[in-house]
Amino acid sequence: LSVAQNMFLGHPLTRGGIFVASREQERRAAEALAAIDPSIDPAAPLGTLKVAQRQIVEIARALLDRARIVAMDEPTSSLTPSEFERLAQVITGLARDGVAVVYVSHKLDEVFGICRRATIMRDGVVVDSVDLKDLSEKAVVAMMVGRELAQEHHNSHATNKVMLSARGLSSATKVRNVSFDLHRGEVLGIAGLVGSGRTELLRLLAGADRATAGTIAIDGKAARFAGPRDAIAAGIGLVPEERKREGIVPLRSITSNMALASMNVFAPRGVIDHTRLKQVAVDRMSRVNLRPFLLDRPIRLFSGGNQQKAIIGRWLAAGTRILLFDEPTRGIDVGAKAEIYHLIEELAAEGHAVIVVSSELPEVIRLADRVLVMRDGTIAAELHRDDISEQAIAAHAIPQTQTPAAQQARQ
Repeated sequence: LSVAQNMFLGHPLTRGGIFVASREQERRAAEALAAIDPSIDPAAPLGTLKVAQRQIVEIARALLDRARIVAMDEPTSSLTPSEFERLAQVITGLARDGVAVVYVSHKLDEVFGICRRATIMRDGVVVDSVDLKDLSEKAVVAMMVGRELAQEHHNSHATNKVMLSARGLSSATKVRNVSFDLHRGEVLGIAGLVGSGRTELLRLLAGADRATAGTIAIDGKAARFAGPRDAIAAGIGLVPEERKREGIVPLRSITSNMALASMNVFAPRGVIDHTRLKQVAVDRMSRVNLRPFLLDRPIRLFSGGNQQKAIIGRWLAAGTRILLFDEPTRGIDVGAKAEIYHLIEELAAEGHAVIVVSSELPEVIRLADRVLVMRDGTIAAELHRDDISEQAIAAHAIPQTQTPAAQQARQ
């Protein structure tokens, strides 16, 4: 279905009560989208849009319905800062027009910037409802997690040993002539705007997409990936951006989801060794601190943070040495985010090589030993630890407008 058809799903505009008024739907959809992102074509198939763009469509649909109460659940988890600024203006306008907005988010800077009051929950129970002007972010975090979070400082565990080497990697979509090395114990951050090729690069490394040019080497030996199975066999695991669609089987248990990448271990002759499977599940899920510790419970009933832990546990069970994280803390709360950070740092300390793609620049700065900044499918800059800052990343990520004189000089 198109963007416009999705926005009018359940209440299509019709002519004479029979025929769908497609052009009128597209016109009204375009009006609603213009308030947030006018670049989205209402006639485009929704499935062709990036995650961030699909989230914008969901928000625009709520605006289209002219609802008196609008509930937004993590509406900015895939948005860039500029897209969030546009959304904040829309929310402010809705409130000014008398619309009540319920805004669910783990991003406290957004909550403090948009909301007047907040209801804080922990473990399914309301802790308190407060006036935000009377509290600091630190106080709200303490109420959310039941404790004060310790201030962490970056510790590098990177060595000189190259575990993964990419040279001249290109894809049929976004990636163009990308080259870099990843070292044992290193956390390599990849930053850039939505559409810069970050996710597409991880998909190449994980065997989910095929490279049209270039080479990948693991421990100095050439590797060719016909699909994800080859990448897994080479010791590479992907924690995907779209966790619910690409990372889990919702109706299956934690144990079953953990075993997905290791069936050759648990069922070498086609028959599952349930005793060994349970032993490994207990060990790996204890390692990632799964809560509640109910291994037979369907994974869809767990929070986003615990689903993410289960995916990490899957790769630990598979013996993965190179972990690729795409937006590792998207849609999870502050406490779980701190735990994921700690897990990533522990993995690096144990000798794993880690790549982290994130739209949240503080997250990249918090975790990375080194940052590659992507723009238009290529690496625009490489920043080492002392040079990493939001300003430096943004300066390389945002395309620079050139004057005619500069363009002529470049030619």
